[in-house]
Amino acid sequence: MERMTMSNLQTPFRYDFVGSFLRPEKLKKARRQFNEGKIDAAALKKVEDEAITELVSKIKELGYHVITDGEFRRATWHLDFMWGFDGIGHTPTKTGLPFHGEAAMVDDTYIVGKIGLTGEHPFVDHFRFVKALEDENTVAKQTIPSPAQFLAQFTMPFNRGCTEKHYPNEQELVNDIVAAYGKVIDDLYAAGCRNLQLDDCTWGAIVGDAAKQRYQSLGLDIEEVKARLLKVNNLALENRPEDMVITSHICRGNYHSTFFTSGPYDSVADYVFAQEHVDALLLEYDDERSGGFAPLAKVSPDKKVVLGLITTCLLYTSPSPR
Repeated sequence: MERMTMSNLQTPFRYDFVGSFLRPEKLKKARRQFNEGKIDAAALKKVEDEAITELVSKIKELGYHVITDGEFRRATWHLDFMWGFDGIGHTPTKTGLPFHGEAAMVDDTYIVGKIGLTGEHPFVDHFRFVKALEDENTVAKQTIPSPAQFLAQFTMPFNRGCTEKHYPNEQELVNDIVAAYGKVIDDLYAAGCRNLQLDDCTWGAIVGDAAKQRYQSLGLDIEEVKARLLKVNNLALENRPEDMVITSHICRGNYHSTFFTSGPYDSVADYVFAQEHVDALLLEYDDERSGGFAPLAKVSPDKKVVLGLITTCLLYTSPSPR
């Protein structure tokens, strides 16, 4: 039997996880203190480093071959990544996103100029920390929001006014998103990343009858929206390194154990399952809101699929990622 080494370890494995973990209490406390101005960034980073090192040790003890930082350095699962680019502003005034039975309160995040990347994105250095913890039985995986998630953030009605001041033409916005992602992917690759996961709630948010009604009320053709999401994701991956494994994790959102949307994958399978240029799909299938397995017949033969049959979402007690 061939011994697993770093030369042949690649995600996804037959059992895998999406990479986001529950924050330990000491990390939640440190982030609260940081937000209140009681500790500085260096003190917060020290706690993050300790928590990530402890997490990786536990992952190894359990026999998993993937290690991640648990997304412990983020305030939210997607916005911190966006804040790392030129042209993105945010304020602590909160926008309430309509989750089931509760509004998810997150920092207002909007476009203030042309999107770009001066120097290296902060997530690249975050990856280096985890990469240094690899051994012969493990591989470091980096997770980032998908390009479609980035596009959706700044083309929704509550953000459109700010966006159109700088991007009256949406194709120019897409072009800049694609270029910015291309640099992040290249820099991650140079840092040793060969396993990249795109976290993408856009497909999960566009399924079901409620999504149809929502887009209809906005005067948008839902099929055109799906085509735009597919296009920006595929364009961003067009020049990806050949030996970098890129997966897509699709879910329907989680905040305080509530969800954003419900509905089966049937209405998006012809797009993301059949045409998205990723190596594998990590799909939420842990309850009845996910629908049946019939749409999996649309998965193109060049993709693997990992079914998310177990969730820890019901354990979440803070606005941590997923």
